[in-house]
Amino acid sequence: MVAGGQRFCPHCGTRIIVPVNFEVETRVGPRSSSQHAAVTTQPHDARDTRDVRDARDSRDGRDGRDGRDGRDGKPGRSTLFFGGAMQAARAKLTLIRGDGDDGVSFTLAGQDHLAGRGDCPIAFPDDPFLSPIHANFAYANNQLVVRDESSLNGVYVRISTPTMLVNGAMVLVGEQVLSVERAAQPEDLPDADGTYYSASMLRPAALEVRQNLRGGQIGWVHRTAGDVVTIGRENNDINFPDDPFISGRHSELKLSGDMLSVTDLGSRNGTFVRVHGERVLKHGDYVFLGQQLLRVEIV
Repeated sequence: MVAGGQRFCPHCGTRIIVPVNFEVETRVGPRSSSQHAAVTTQPHDARDTRDVRDARDSRDGRDGRDGRDGRDGKPGRSTLFFGGAMQAARAKLTLIRGDGDDGVSFTLAGQDHLAGRGDCPIAFPDDPFLSPIHANFAYANNQLVVRDESSLNGVYVRISTPTMLVNGAMVLVGEQVLSVERAAQPEDLPDADGTYYSASMLRPAALEVRQNLRGGQIGWVHRTAGDVVTIGRENNDINFPDDPFISGRHSELKLSGDMLSVTDLGSRNGTFVRVHGERVLKHGDYVFLGQQLLRVEIV
C-alpha cells in the first residue's frame, strides 16, 4: 500500500498515476467545487439567431442564458466534457446566449446525451418549456442524431433547404408555432333531427394552417384554395405584423400532389421544423428545444 499524497512508490520507485474522472453533471449556471470540467475558450461567432434568443429571453423575463462559467460569476464561454474519458468526442453543442454570443458548449463524448429540465447530463432546470427528459443527442450509424423523448413541446431543427413535411407537421416561424396539413373537405350534414347547423360557409381548400397558442389552444385557422402559401410580416398570404422575429417574406408552404413542403425564403432568424422521431444532424445545424437554441458542431 502507498500512502496518499506520495508521487512515487517508496519500494520500487514507480511513479504513481492518479486517474482523473471526466464523468460530470453538465448544467448551465454555477457549478460546485466538487464538479470536474475542462474549460476552454471558444472563438466568438456572431450569428443572426441572436435576435431570436434576445427577444425570447426578454419576453419571458429570463437572464438570457448568459453562460456564466460558475467560478467567478462573470459571463464567459466554457466547454463541459462528459461521457467516457477514453472515448474521442465527435461533436459538440454550443448554447447561443441572449446577446447572440456563444455560451457554454457540451462536448458529446459518450453514446447517449439526454437533455431536459430534470436530472440529465444536459440540463436547463430553469426552463419551464422543457420536459424533465426532453431529447437525446445520440450517435447512430456513425452519425449524430437528435431524438425527441416524447416531450410536450417538441424538438425543432432549422432547415437550410426545402424540407418535406408530414401531414399535420409543426413549423416554428419567429414566435409562431404553426401546424400544417392538407385541408379536409367540408361536410354539411344535419343532426339526428334533420336540422342543419347555421354558420359561416366552409369553402373548399387545399391547405390549412393553424396557429397554436400557449396552453394548447388554437388561434386563427387559415384555409386557402391555392397550393402555395407565403408567411411573413407583410404582403404575404399569412402576415404577422407584430412579430419582430419574422422577416418581410419569411417562409413558404407548398402542396404538390399529396406532398407538403416548407422552404425558408432567406429569413434572418430561420424556419424550424419539429422533429418526428429522430433526425440526423449535420455541422452548423441549429436545434431549438424549450427556450434553448443550440448550434451543432461536428468535430
